[in-house]
Amino acid sequence: MADLQRIVDDLAARLGRPLLLEDRLQRVIAYSEQNGAMDDIRRDSILRRRTTPEVRQFLRAAGVHDAQDPLRTPGAPQLGLLPRWCVPVRHEAALLGFLWFIDTAPAMSGPQVAEAAAAAPALALALFHESLATGLASHRELEAVSGLLMGEREAALQLIEAGAFPQAQPVTVLVARPPAGEPDDALRLALEQGLLALRRRLSGHHPLHLVRYDHAALLVAGPPIAADEVHAAMSVPVVVGIGRPRPALAEAAGSYAEARHAADVAARVPGLGRSAVWERLGVYRMLTRLPDSELHPGLEPLLGDTQHLPLLETLETYLDLAGSAVATSRALRLHRTSLYYRLRRVEELARTDLKDGGERLALHLSLKLARLSGRYRPRDGIG
Repeated sequence: MADLQRIVDDLAARLGRPLLLEDRLQRVIAYSEQNGAMDDIRRDSILRRRTTPEVRQFLRAAGVHDAQDPLRTPGAPQLGLLPRWCVPVRHEAALLGFLWFIDTAPAMSGPQVAEAAAAAPALALALFHESLATGLASHRELEAVSGLLMGEREAALQLIEAGAFPQAQPVTVLVARPPAGEPDDALRLALEQGLLALRRRLSGHHPLHLVRYDHAALLVAGPPIAADEVHAAMSVPVVVGIGRPRPALAEAAGSYAEARHAADVAARVPGLGRSAVWERLGVYRMLTRLPDSELHPGLEPLLGDTQHLPLLETLETYLDLAGSAVATSRALRLHRTSLYYRLRRVEELARTDLKDGGERLALHLSLKLARLSGRYRPRDGIG
């Protein structure tokens, strides 16, 4: 309910006019400060938390239950009703509620109506999320899941006792995040919408979720679900990381940490694809725990100058292919003479010897670690 009230107050402040939010049965859920035009119906609705049957019948006849877009309803002096704008609040095709604005003194402008309509998806998500929280208020579920993922074991007991998660089943956490770019409100809304739709489809897994500013976590009971399920539910591109299953909900924080690391690796190493499973990360599973200050010292001059990017890409491919000049030339479509020249330049600039197995290992691990830290960003299709 706190999210709904915040959205309502914020929208009223932006539009400079009061509003009221009802559910689909026209029961009052939230309303802003009423500092504008007021009629008998608005006053009675706030006091009694619901409109009268006569008003509900009048508004239904005006078409509010069938409306897909904002609809202006006429006044009805005999009912004490002023003209109104009704913004239907829908999640996908389902009607969840109505956003009401009294349209007088002054009338709403076109841009104001459009801004009110733009707020409807966020309200729909908040209403839909509350309807999913069986036996547990929406804000309490969010608080419990947040605490659970931070390692608060008592949060697991709260969720189990409320019937939100089965006691005797394992838990797996999946994390979805954008592959690149700065997160924004539109991204958060897309993540929330996708996971809410996924929760409805995966109800047998007793899913829970939490959306943070730059990623979203999905918790499922029983066998892990495929990452493709998450991709299919999202309207924006994401990478997905999957942690290892844990035997009890109280241990979900461990699976969450692994899933976040796996998603970060998938975002920074495009060659892994759109999804990464913690158990299959190989060397990247170890490197996520190392600081990027542990790089081979000879790589510093190459990492610090973009003109050396082709040398780094060549070195990484050469090391990935076990030092095979033939395979590297073929992979990079590079003449053997040019390959040897680049490798000699690497040896000179990095003050290293590629014939030394220990040096090759240190350089190889350092390049992978530099990928994870963002200091080394190969061009598309390289590595």
